[in-house]
Amino acid sequence: MTEHILAAERFEADRAHLRAVAYRMLGSLSEAEDAVQEAWLRASRADVGDVGNVTGWLTTVVGRICLNMLRSRRTRREETLHVQVTDPALRPRDGGDPEEEALLADSVGVALLVVLDTLAPAERLAFVLHDMFAVPFDAIGPLIERTPATTRQLASRARRRVKGAAPAATPDLTRQRAVVDAFLAATRGGDFDALVSLLHPDVVLTADRFVVPTPEPVVVSGSHTVAKGAMAATGRALFTGPALLDGGVGLAMAPQGRLRLVLAFTVTEDGITEIDVIADRERLDGIEVAVLDA
Repeated sequence: MTEHILAAERFEADRAHLRAVAYRMLGSLSEAEDAVQEAWLRASRADVGDVGNVTGWLTTVVGRICLNMLRSRRTRREETLHVQVTDPALRPRDGGDPEEEALLADSVGVALLVVLDTLAPAERLAFVLHDMFAVPFDAIGPLIERTPATTRQLASRARRRVKGAAPAATPDLTRQRAVVDAFLAATRGGDFDALVSLLHPDVVLTADRFVVPTPEPVVVSGSHTVAKGAMAATGRALFTGPALLDGGVGLAMAPQGRLRLVLAFTVTEDGITEIDVIADRERLDGIEVAVLDA
């Protein structure tokens, strides 16, 4: 019987792949590590003698674990959605490395993680396993108790959410993307002069009362004042990435894959003229977030 037990070395060969699957399912590095560890505990007790594709089998094991975690998350609807963006909850759980989490979010795409977080658990599983890891629908269906055809429909629906509605027909969408990317790079790098160069001299930034927080919205103006404020937000910038926000290019901040804040920009030939910083959950829920084309 022991010859049919999965060896630890064989599991370790797939650990990086399994972590990648779990991270895209859960959006949190610490939760992904928990899911992979649970997968090992289950796999180490299973008889794999009849398993032809061990990697595929382990992928479905992790998928099922993540599905249960997502369902549990939705039933309690995450208290973290209601904390302020300045809270320590921005940091990964269990003392995780925020830089590692930020790098991983960048590699996957913050906007993608945000959209995935809006999907129902079954939709997320179908999309992630099929579209991102090429698991066939007939292998995914049993995990969510759906037929392959219904599973295909779930993945298709999720795919439409990821892509979003067609962006507004504007010739400067590419320029918007370049300016927003440059803004994020300058903020992360602490390059004050580069930030000022992107801003119109009379730029106006409005932050709703949930951003700071304050009793009333905060309004500041002037390129130097706005740039100084951005310099104070370099920590937030680690978990921020470009996204389509209602068809325009903006930035979404999503520590652990959950949307906390967006920056909507007005970009003209003279630079960034307006920045709207939104953390109000009701307003965030009304914004269509989609993934920008590469």
